[in-house]
Amino acid sequence: MFTERTSVGLDVHARSVVAAAVDGVTGEVFRARLTPGNDDVIGWVRSLPGPSAAVYEAGPTGFGLARAFMTAGVRCEVAAPSKIQRPAGDRVKTDARDAMLLARLLRLDDIVSVRVPSVAREAARDLVRVREDVRGDLMRARHRVSKLLLRQGIVYYGGHAWTRKHLLWLRKQHFDAPGLQLAFDAEHEAVLQAEARRDRLDKAIAAMAADSEYTPVVHRQWATGMTLAVPGATGFVAPAQRAVIGGRSQAWEAVVGGSSDVLTLAVTRSKRASQGADLRKRGVGPVGFEPTTYGLKGPSSGGVNLEFP
Repeated sequence: MFTERTSVGLDVHARSVVAAAVDGVTGEVFRARLTPGNDDVIGWVRSLPGPSAAVYEAGPTGFGLARAFMTAGVRCEVAAPSKIQRPAGDRVKTDARDAMLLARLLRLDDIVSVRVPSVAREAARDLVRVREDVRGDLMRARHRVSKLLLRQGIVYYGGHAWTRKHLLWLRKQHFDAPGLQLAFDAEHEAVLQAEARRDRLDKAIAAMAADSEYTPVVHRQWATGMTLAVPGATGFVAPAQRAVIGGRSQAWEAVVGGSSDVLTLAVTRSKRASQGADLRKRGVGPVGFEPTTYGLKGPSSGGVNLEFP
């Protein structure tokens, strides 16, 4: 329930903040264009008739401003952009109009807020997101190497690709044309660098899961079987597949914030059929769900193993 005197709407951008405020006692409207520095924004809000409450849309600028407001003792809501109600037929969209709309919706208690994560939790999300980015980089680098060789009529027939045997075979490839050799070396080096980055991130995520605020949740999920765990499965993957828990674990979503970046245990590819069948039998996941590893290495190839007592 809105109890403050002044409601403040902020349209936050990377290089500017457009602010609008409404004094609920006098009806006076305040407007300003501010720099995006937290001190400048908070100082302007404090200059208004108090007490005040502020709101801005969730977006690429993150949650730093909301944390600064909370530290300063000013209530700040971060609105879900998709839940903001806009007047029908209102096709004119400016920063000033958006800020005023937010201020009015806040006074009407018509803001659907998102959860502001802690600094540690946001760092965990960034870590698993960058791991997913590296997975994509590695996949594209591998594709470039294989297609370069294919254009030269060279195809690997010695078994599964990207195993140790395949990597040794790649190192033996040499070309007479200097340009072609340089191109191959550059693409091959990109694969090795992406694998090294992935391995470092896997170790960091495994360490975070073993000793952090997520550790009790990981243990509970592993013990109850709500998250699929296979002996020898490696690390965590992101983004989390809600199909693994079927969206039915309120405790899990309460801890991780209900975002799509939830950490979840990976399942080795060799166990896909049996684990998928067991999942459907228990009614946890949807029909047709097949767990995947998202490219994580198995124990035989030097993966990072998580062991639970």
